[in-house]
Amino acid sequence: MTPLHLPSLHRLTSSGRLSRWGFVRLCLALALAFASLFTMICATALPAQAAPSSKAVRTDPPKHTEGDIGQLPAEVQAALQRAKVPSENFHVMVVDTHTGSTPRLSHQAQVRVNPASLMKLATTTAALDTLGPAFVWRTPVYVDGPVRDGVLQGNVYIRGSGDPRLGVERLWLLMRRIQGLGIQKIQGDIVLDRSAFDVPARDAASFDGEPLRPYNAAPDALLLNFKSLLIQFVPDRAANLARVQIEPPLAGVQFPTAVPLSNGDCNDYRGALRADWSDPTRIKFAGNFPAVCGEKMWPIAYAAPQQFAPRAITGMWQQLGGQLIGQVRDGSVPTHLQPIFNVESATLAETIRDINKFSNNVMAQQLFLTLSQQQRGVGSFDASREVMQRWWRERVGGEVPTFDNGSGLSREERISAQALARLLQVAWASPNMSELMSSLPVTGLDGTMKRSKAQASAHLKTGSLRDVAGVAGFVDTASGKRLVVVAILHHANANAARPALDAMIDWAGKQP
Repeated sequence: MTPLHLPSLHRLTSSGRLSRWGFVRLCLALALAFASLFTMICATALPAQAAPSSKAVRTDPPKHTEGDIGQLPAEVQAALQRAKVPSENFHVMVVDTHTGSTPRLSHQAQVRVNPASLMKLATTTAALDTLGPAFVWRTPVYVDGPVRDGVLQGNVYIRGSGDPRLGVERLWLLMRRIQGLGIQKIQGDIVLDRSAFDVPARDAASFDGEPLRPYNAAPDALLLNFKSLLIQFVPDRAANLARVQIEPPLAGVQFPTAVPLSNGDCNDYRGALRADWSDPTRIKFAGNFPAVCGEKMWPIAYAAPQQFAPRAITGMWQQLGGQLIGQVRDGSVPTHLQPIFNVESATLAETIRDINKFSNNVMAQQLFLTLSQQQRGVGSFDASREVMQRWWRERVGGEVPTFDNGSGLSREERISAQALARLLQVAWASPNMSELMSSLPVTGLDGTMKRSKAQASAHLKTGSLRDVAGVAGFVDTASGKRLVVVAILHHANANAARPALDAMIDWAGKQP
């Protein structure tokens, strides 16, 4: 039976004696407790043949683990039952923000599970704590050789430092700054130095067989535009076609500049295009584009990721009118060179907004690798796991989670709801609390929580993988308090049970 929790007597008494109002509150608490006991006895006495309706709450008590406190709310149990997810597959911790407080609800909270993208909370919290919110990545550019009449008699070197958001716009700016040095023609090569990260080659299809999904892009010390293309379709009804534009421009890659329009619906415009990615140098669309879709932007990972940076840099340089006699290749910056300029990233505080609000996996992995790169000179997954483990022991305490790549895009990472709640309590007490909280999606408003049906006001990170769905963060209560809430579904029907997450958020929001 669930332990009976009564208000402590020192909160109900005044000067050591029970006040009238305290007596009333004590009576009410006892009445509610005995009413709950009576309900439980009646429920267990129901005939076994009585079949519950589709909306009925299961009457058999859920399985509990050591440390469970309270029972799952009825509305949560009902949502789980509708999705056919057993309550033991729901891992929940609801607790006040200050460490050491007694949980308001703890259910299966000590069980270590795959948290999916909730693991980004550990990566971003550790980064704020160790690097600071004003940390920036610098991408230095070097010039080796004299410049005469607009011609560089030598090489340009670009050294990556792990910048997670070196997109098309900033690549354009980098090229323009090279031209600002008076260089229009490079007689030598453009050399890319990726030595800041030691990351083994990885098959983009290895995780889930979806190599063209941008979330499967591998980290890189010189990560350009997430190794992904942005393909824009703009309908031109007068010409009965949709014009096609691809960013960034890729040298040596052909693609159609237009596709025919159709009168179909927009439910699956990507399927209607019948794209052929089999030849990375020749992108084809054998289908058409539905006119009702309006303008669309399709992000897609380049089919030959190892060629992306050389083709993008060459293409951008040529688009700006530059000439390159040599080639774009990998290499190392000569030790005697000093950078001619640096391209700075956004601050860490801004970067983690993209990581958490939109659950960007490759950006999270870039940040994870940066943790060890900043301490040891070269970032690797093994070294960053050691950094995270040491940080956890020193700052969070308790059982250390199993870290893999820091993004949650993993079958190996493990953490309990209890440990995640403790992490959020530590984050709440940190001077960087406001930066972390502002990076979390807001229920019903933005990021991955934009479509949430929860009515409570909350800042919550989401996590989603096959068989995993969860939320973790901070929920505002009706009384103006703020609670730490962690809820993780671990079941084949996890995605169907998402209403249980919303119900859990709303229950927390109604707490006093």
